[in-house]
Amino acid sequence: MKEIKAFVHRGRVGDIVHALEQSGFKRLCVIDVKGLLQAISTREQNYSTEIGERVTNEIKLEVFCEDEDVEAVVDLISTHGRTGQEIAGWIYQVGVDRAWPISA
Repeated sequence: MKEIKAFVHRGRVGDIVHALEQSGFKRLCVIDVKGLLQAISTREQNYSTEIGERVTNEIKLEVFCEDEDVEAVVDLISTHGRTGQEIAGWIYQVGVDRAWPISA
């Protein structure tokens, strides 16, 4: 099993999540974060007093999938996460040793 982590622009996450769900990927998490992606507009940015520079409001998307589904997940995120910028985000793959469902 793998965990795919992606840092994407907030305005693209809806399309990404819908595409993943329509393809059957439902083990995912969406988290608001602040990062250093190049902002699309000034509305995405604010100043962080903690690190002393401008940050971009981003989304961290975590998707858990079987090893054979990694390429499909990465392709969906890449396709639906495009913004027209040279680099519109980052995708990472992490191995998951074990997973357990929480049952009733």
